[in-house]
Amino acid sequence: MKLMNTTNSHANLVKSQLESTDATLVEVYSAGNTDVIFTKAPTHYELLISNKHRAIRETEVEKIREFFLKRKIDLKIIDQSTIKTLYSDKLIEISFPII
Repeated sequence: MKLMNTTNSHANLVKSQLESTDATLVEVYSAGNTDVIFTKAPTHYELLISNKHRAIRETEVEKIREFFLKRKIDLKIIDQSTIKTLYSDKLIEISFPII
């Protein structure tokens, strides 16, 4: 699975998120039919993983989580014991609270 940054193609979404939430950074990534919205806010990081065509596989969730933990999320400032993951059929939200 290769994640590609597609933030420039989602300008309205990014603008809306920055204006209506506490987010300081919003990036959009794509891996085929699976889209990921990465958000950084003062109190947390968040990943929103969606696929409109099918259920998201656990292997996809793990690879996406690993990608962001290596590249975008500062492990020194999050409390790994309080990471929350909410599952639904075609949408998964992972929240990484900042200490």
